[in-house]
Amino acid sequence: MIRPNSTHKAAYKPHAFSLFAPARLCVILLIALMAAPIVFAQEPVDTIKVRTRVVFMDALVKDKKTGIPLSNLKPENFEVLDDGKPRTISYFTREGQARKPLALVLIFDCREDGAGRFLKRPEVIQAITEQLSKLSPGDEIGIMAMNIGEDEKRVWLTQFTNKPDQLAAALARVPSFVDNPEVVAAELNKTKKETATKKDGGSLSIGSGGHDTAAAPTAPNPDILETETIKGKNGAVVTRTVMKDGSINLKRVNKSGKVILELNDVYDMAAAVREATRLAERERPNSQPAIVWVSDGIAPIFYEDRDATQQILIRSNATFSSLTTDLRTLFKFLMPIAKPIGGWLGVSVYGSAKYLAQQTGGEALKVNRPKDFGAGLARIMGNLTARYSLGFALAEDEKDDGRMHELVIRVKALDEKGKERRLEVSSRRGYFMPKTDNEQAAATK
Repeated sequence: MIRPNSTHKAAYKPHAFSLFAPARLCVILLIALMAAPIVFAQEPVDTIKVRTRVVFMDALVKDKKTGIPLSNLKPENFEVLDDGKPRTISYFTREGQARKPLALVLIFDCREDGAGRFLKRPEVIQAITEQLSKLSPGDEIGIMAMNIGEDEKRVWLTQFTNKPDQLAAALARVPSFVDNPEVVAAELNKTKKETATKKDGGSLSIGSGGHDTAAAPTAPNPDILETETIKGKNGAVVTRTVMKDGSINLKRVNKSGKVILELNDVYDMAAAVREATRLAERERPNSQPAIVWVSDGIAPIFYEDRDATQQILIRSNATFSSLTTDLRTLFKFLMPIAKPIGGWLGVSVYGSAKYLAQQTGGEALKVNRPKDFGAGLARIMGNLTARYSLGFALAEDEKDDGRMHELVIRVKALDEKGKERRLEVSSRRGYFMPKTDNEQAAATK
């Protein structure tokens, strides 16, 4: 039944209706017919926006033997477990059908004794340049170089462009950052203050401080931009202090308060991932954020900071991948010693890039020869665009509890002979419950 709105009801006076009943009825029917399609068309959109929250995830499914992505799967091939409980798949698109454009950030670790010894080779840069030129027109690239020179400087070479000439020009500058790191000084817009802690690069205090010293109040510092406190599962606390000049100070206090580790004026993996993710969210909110980390795998990071970085990536539904070069012989020799010492201090010395890739559904690839860089980047980009999109709806009474929920995607498919195929599934391994409209509105007040 079509119900007239309040304006129409106001016109329903007995004397007016008796005089102009046929004409008024025609007008009412005409208005109703014109309005009906608009109401019906808008109703589903309003329902989705107000009442329905959907958890979306991408899944890359590959044959475990060949490594080739599967492209002919159906919803019934998939099973989604949320904290171990099955969820009904309410949204599904086939491989690459409804993908968003990529907002891809390449981060080059230019340490000369690490990946820098490869990145300064023209053939490696050429291989990367050729692959980036093959991206779809809607995909865009940002490029950052970091760990440049003794002061470990960093610079954005370009921020989100798909113009081949701009990308080629940006990449062409990378070798000079390894051979002549002083050229970066003129490009930095931030002026860093020289302090004693900066010259030292960090300090380690063992058994001197305890809880009282770690929690001692300090005077407000006008140079501080933001402070982040990260509490680990094991009771340790990491404090990240971002200064207005762009430098970052880190402090970790273990559960007992007897081991305090401070690192000043650093820019580590966590900082780079945070900056890249925020840039993608701010500048390309309708794109799929993805980060490719190019290094030799050595990326010292507190375990608590690494876990917090994982959560940032998962909240943004960003994919982290890595291209890792071989370690130098000296580092290979020292690694068995460095890992346990780092573990005692709460620091992951090597392997965090692979961990983040696994947690976000990305790729962790080894590269050593020049052609490996092009092939590895091609594989990462190809797998980013060859994913299935799945989603399940949350009930209205499911509230945001602030924790990360564990996600597991299982896939079963038969081969041509009717035997179950051995498959490898890559997807993010958790999600944070999206807020309702009311919760989002309250959070912004």
